[in-house]
Amino acid sequence: MTAPVALITGASAGLGVDFARQLSAKGQRLVLVARRKERLDALATELGNARAVEMDLSEAGAADRLMANVAAHGEHVELLVNNAGFGLTGRFAELDGQRQRQMIDLNCGALVELTHAVLPGMIGRKQGQILNVASTAAFQPGPGMAVYFATKAFVLSFSEALHEEVKKQGVVVSALCPGPTATEFGEVAGFGPSNLLDKVAADSPSVVRAGLDGLERGKAIVVPGLMNKATAQANRFFPRSMVRKAAGLLKP
Repeated sequence: MTAPVALITGASAGLGVDFARQLSAKGQRLVLVARRKERLDALATELGNARAVEMDLSEAGAADRLMANVAAHGEHVELLVNNAGFGLTGRFAELDGQRQRQMIDLNCGALVELTHAVLPGMIGRKQGQILNVASTAAFQPGPGMAVYFATKAFVLSFSEALHEEVKKQGVVVSALCPGPTATEFGEVAGFGPSNLLDKVAADSPSVVRAGLDGLERGKAIVVPGLMNKATAQANRFFPRSMVRKAAGLLKP
């Protein structure tokens, strides 16, 4: 017999920390994964029912190493929160190519590999949950953040497809699509200190609550907030040419 755990990637900051705190409060046993060991260790100590795994999931073979770690500790993944990811601002041709590839590897590649690793076991047990963190960026192209928006479009499409594939097998796959959120994302991405998005940013705990609630209700897509819901539907009411120009105005 193995112990069920909730596996949270990108758990050292932002949404990942709040996923850990809220799931811990529900009594979940946690495995926290991120690159920053000191932060992970501090969070695991704070929660008491969590253990930390230092790992860069953008590296080749990282997903396999992580799953081997889980198995070695006598655990199986009952809930997977694919939260790890980052964005970059700037013109595509001017940004570092290797760093952009790393973004794709983390935002998409690691997410797919981890999902593929845990899904067969969930199907076999006829229970399990996977929450993939996408973004309202998934609903339109983003000039000035071209690769990031494209990775989130991939996450949304992938999650919706899997939701349909496995919903009759006792497994829920959901995509959480938050809009601007008060985390370290903007600092890493290169947004300026007085960016317009800061004025409409949601708080991280409320976004996480919405995501977990939607997952429990079996929703394929969760978009927290009325403004974000409107943004996600913009393509239905305006030409794509107008939508992409508007998205391009939201720059650092």
